[in-house]
Amino acid sequence: MSTFEHQHLINQISTHLAPLRRSQTDTMTGFAQLSKAAMAAGSIDAKTKELIALAIGITQHCSGCIGFHVKALIKMGCTKQELEEMLGVCVYMGGGPALMYASEAIAAFDAMSGSTSTSA
Repeated sequence: MSTFEHQHLINQISTHLAPLRRSQTDTMTGFAQLSKAAMAAGSIDAKTKELIALAIGITQHCSGCIGFHVKALIKMGCTKQELEEMLGVCVYMGGGPALMYASEAIAAFDAMSGSTSTSA
């Protein structure tokens, strides 16, 4: 399980990327536009797209991705039950390493949502 606090991690990432946003304005603006377009509701709703993004972050072992996407999912009203069901798919597709990052995603969800209960 991770030993860091995800809200602090995403704040640190944002702070450390500030100079890159200033020096690489076109690239960072392009990335923001890509994110906005990819995550916009369409045939697939925005919450499902966030769940997919989090699943990719978990299977790619990206703690920052976990923090940012869990935070977005909480804002969208994702339930812990929905999160846990998606994590089951991550473990199926990513094995043991995905299981370790699934634990991290649960910890981030609990910390950022104020939840400590499980759906089981």
